Amino acid sequence: MINVTVWNEGLHEKSDPAVGRVYPDGIHGCIKQFLSPQADFSVRTATLSQRSCGLPDKVLDSTDVLLWWGHMAHDKVPDKLVEKIRQRVLGGMGLIVLHSGHHSKLFKALMGTTCNLQWRDADRERVWTVEPTHPIAQGVPQSFDLPQEEMYGERFDIPAPEKLIFLGWFAGGEVFRAGCCWQRGLGRIFYFQPGHESNPTYHNEHVQRILINAVRWAAPTLPVQLPEGCPNPQVTPEERYREASAQ
Repeated sequence: MINVTVWNEGLHEKSDPAVGRVYPDGIHGCIKQFLSPQADFSVRTATLSQRSCGLPDKVLDSTDVLLWWGHMAHDKVPDKLVEKIRQRVLGGMGLIVLHSGHHSKLFKALMGTTCNLQWRDADRERVWTVEPTHPIAQGVPQSFDLPQEEMYGERFDIPAPEKLIFLGWFAGGEVFRAGCCWQRGLGRIFYFQPGHESNPTYHNEHVQRILINAVRWAAPTLPVQLPEGCPNPQVTPEERYREASAQ
């Protein structure tokens, strides 16, 4: 069983009636709805307004894959929580960062870059599958169209993806690395660009298939047993130095 936590700020659908009509249960509720029927998934949601932002240690410790959607309140997520999640990714927890989560503290901390990009208002997007043999691309067509999606364009200031699975093309001529994979420590990370809050992107069957596949890809498959003497990636260099100095 893969334990999945879907995190969303949960603000847009409360403050904007148009967003509420598209996602009456919030983006997190929509994603949970299409992930939950998978027999190997156990899915819960968390939002910014909950205690500990919905991510206390008990939840993080029992999460195999975390999906992250944020936009309005990146600065409201405490630095201490960001560091806790980063350490868990380094230790093997999978992370799927969605759309405007590119500017979250968490994603920037794991990428080590600004994660800036070009953007403009909604346009038609065609998503191209450029790595069709990758597990995340299974069952996804060569291309599919999203009639309305916020334009994200290059240059996207990220480290070169270890795998580029999807490329977005917009009617204005822009292109964007829309589906990117990395590994940090023992954890797998997938960034997926489509998913603006006012567009019904997460109701699209191909987007849903991509995220279902991504959860399975990002999930740790086996408990990690590090060889004796191998540094634990969840322990920072400063902590290792203190431990060595105390001996």
